[in-house]
Amino acid sequence: QVQLVESGGGLVQPGGSLRLSCAASGFTISTYGASWHRQGPGLERELVASISGAGTSTTYADSVRGRFTIFRDNVANMVYLEMTSLKPEDSSVYYCKIFKLGEYYWGKGTLVTVSS
Repeated sequence: QVQLVESGGGLVQPGGSLRLSCAASGFTISTYGASWHRQGPGLERELVASISGAGTSTTYADSVRGRFTIFRDNVANMVYLEMTSLKPEDSSVYYCKIFKLGEYYWGKGTLVTVSS
């Protein structure tokens, strides 16, 4: 069955770094766009970064541009989000999404907490 599983979240101090991973199973993701989203308590889910199937095109939210990097390993069927210079306002549950043939697939999320 189709599954997306995020990992890599945790507690980190402001200014620290973290790498989030999204492992896809049940299908190959190489031709499909992928993205990372985040949602804090009581807030709307927002797009953080996206990447094309081949990994040649990326987009970022203004709030994370220059600090976060989205990349993928299509052989490993993985999508990553490298986060640096983390701020308390980055604290959220982060979700991986794949758009496949007109249908979206979501992971269950991984929690990132940025705090001193």
